[in-house]
Amino acid sequence: MNPKIKTCLLALSLLPIFIACNNKSKDNSNTESTATKTVDEHAHTFACPMHPEVTGKEGDNCPKCGMKLEHNDGVATAAGTYYMQFTSNPATIEQNKQVTLSVTPKKKDADGDQVALDVEHEKKIHFILVSDDLSWFDHIHPEYTSDGSYKVDTKFPAPGKYKAFADYKPTGGSHVVDKIDIAVSGTPAVAKKFTAEKLTGSTGKYSFELKPEGGKLVTGSPLNILGILKKDGKEIDANTLDNYLGAKGHFVLISLNEKEYLHVHPGVENGRFDLHTTIEKPGTYRGWIQFNGGNDKIETIDFTWLVTKGTNTTSTSKGGSEEHH
Repeated sequence: MNPKIKTCLLALSLLPIFIACNNKSKDNSNTESTATKTVDEHAHTFACPMHPEVTGKEGDNCPKCGMKLEHNDGVATAAGTYYMQFTSNPATIEQNKQVTLSVTPKKKDADGDQVALDVEHEKKIHFILVSDDLSWFDHIHPEYTSDGSYKVDTKFPAPGKYKAFADYKPTGGSHVVDKIDIAVSGTPAVAKKFTAEKLTGSTGKYSFELKPEGGKLVTGSPLNILGILKKDGKEIDANTLDNYLGAKGHFVLISLNEKEYLHVHPGVENGRFDLHTTIEKPGTYRGWIQFNGGNDKIETIDFTWLVTKGTNTTSTSKGGSEEHH
């Protein structure tokens, strides 16, 4: 092709771009939007490690738990892809008798494949057990066996319905929490009622108080809650505690009606626990704080939250906790 003709054709092909870049008419906004979309398609993805549905740009915080969004390119979404296969031995569970619980992580459409799990807070699975009325709580850890299942021995204190929350992260996938229904044979006792708020509690030498900023627990706005720990009546620095599963404390919160689950690892600021979260639905919630009271004795204190409907739905949390939903 004649070089002059080739040059002219190239100039003509570039002409619309130059016109778009220099055009000050109303069409300019459409061109800018198109250009922005083109850039966004090649931008990195950032998502909350505990709430992969929350995405944004680098430097943003998750409005649910306050954690920094992390680079998430190429990470598979685990929700709806993975599940836990559950069995018990014996199959019929009886009150106060030892039972072996077995869970096996599975991937849908590939049930024959073993699913590798990441270690999180020193364990591959955190298994939270609660009674249906949320009066009883336990936090245990099934261990890996050669057939690909994870097993743990435990006992249930009374007949009735129980709920298990299997908290885990498949390797290469995002975080998963599975709900599992468990039944213990026999006639259940009358369910306990939790109608009064309880933000303080004690066990042995320790007492624990939760102090919500503003004095209220409401939906829609990030909650900033201080946790004050005392021993023999005197406040102590939470930093002086020995770690429990890689953290100074673990806090589990479960809604009474829907059994929505939250597992938070509060930070420590100025010697006090610093818990941040956002509650989406009003209602009654039961909570449990666990920490190492010394000599690897794990202390557990329970709470009752009465969460009312808030008005602010646009604020963002300033961080301080790590949270699993």
